Amino acid sequence: MNGHPFSDRILRLLFWETTIKCNLACAHCRRIEDDDAVVTDLSTEQGMKLIDQLAEIGRDQPMMPVLVFSGGEPLCRNDLFDLIAHARKAGLILALASNGTLIDSSTAERIRKSGIARVSISLDGATPEIHNKLRQLKGSFEDAIKGIGHLHQKEVPFQINITLAKHNAHQLEEVYELARSLGAVALHIFMLVPVGCGQTLAETDMLSPQQYEEMLLKICRLDGLGQLQVKVTCGPHYERVIRQQGLHKARKTSGHPGGLVPGRSAHGASKGCLAGLGILFVGHQGDVFPCGYLPVNCGNITKTALAEIWRTNEDLATMRDSEALQGKCGVCGYRTQCGGCRARAYAATGNYMAEEPFCAYVPPENGK
Repeated sequence: MNGHPFSDRILRLLFWETTIKCNLACAHCRRIEDDDAVVTDLSTEQGMKLIDQLAEIGRDQPMMPVLVFSGGEPLCRNDLFDLIAHARKAGLILALASNGTLIDSSTAERIRKSGIARVSISLDGATPEIHNKLRQLKGSFEDAIKGIGHLHQKEVPFQINITLAKHNAHQLEEVYELARSLGAVALHIFMLVPVGCGQTLAETDMLSPQQYEEMLLKICRLDGLGQLQVKVTCGPHYERVIRQQGLHKARKTSGHPGGLVPGRSAHGASKGCLAGLGILFVGHQGDVFPCGYLPVNCGNITKTALAEIWRTNEDLATMRDSEALQGKCGVCGYRTQCGGCRARAYAATGNYMAEEPFCAYVPPENGK
């Protein structure tokens, strides 16, 4: 439908939950199914059709989207490298999201040869005690570090992902230094969203709005060092913080913000929450969501073409309208740069356009 008001929206990145299977059981994971549900993963043929549909969207845009092979643990999928080869042939930009524990030297070499542009490895602490507690498997930190070492040895670019919560917030600087020492090209800091397994963790470990604000200021200082590319995910109010600190003035726009992941890079400013705006998430059964943390089903790629979902879905259209934001987000002067986390708003109220519940900022328009 070329006449749809959002038909020219650029899809910059698609996360594909290639499998529900995983060798870990992390406390903050978005998935709630167990490994027995692996039989419902998209087949190889269905996966290749998804890749073709994404590439078709890309050919109608100024840039090709980034396709992130995620999970679960994507390396648990037997046909993963066949799917990667198909996606590379289709001209997509490729990334792999892994826990790192299954990456040995030979796997790292396969990743290098496959055309994957970057691998993200999750470390939820700078020490085994912190990381392994969240990952719920002894030795997972040590195995992830080994996997990172194999990637570095094979000269595969990698980034470190960390999900911040009360149990590990005190180690942020240590994780930053660890990422630098390991040779990471970036540190992506995720703010916990209470969804999936993370709902239980959030009851005890969610940072308060004021703690979020303090952590964002700390991230701002680390970002300002310029020693490592830093990106905040699911913390859209960081866009407000960097503007209040004047950090955004030194930024320059780049083609793919964040190197691979849209948002804001060390050289580019963009909008905070990109759910449905520049990204999509496709679940292991083919269901399409605005992001991996917002359980608003926008269709299924086995029944509806991805391009049609992207261009015509009304939930996505609503999320793209910053003027439709409610509560203090609706009157905030930073609403076009930040937008608040739509997933946390939905988790707290059942309304994805409600105000961000974990933002301490009170806009002047509220009279305060």
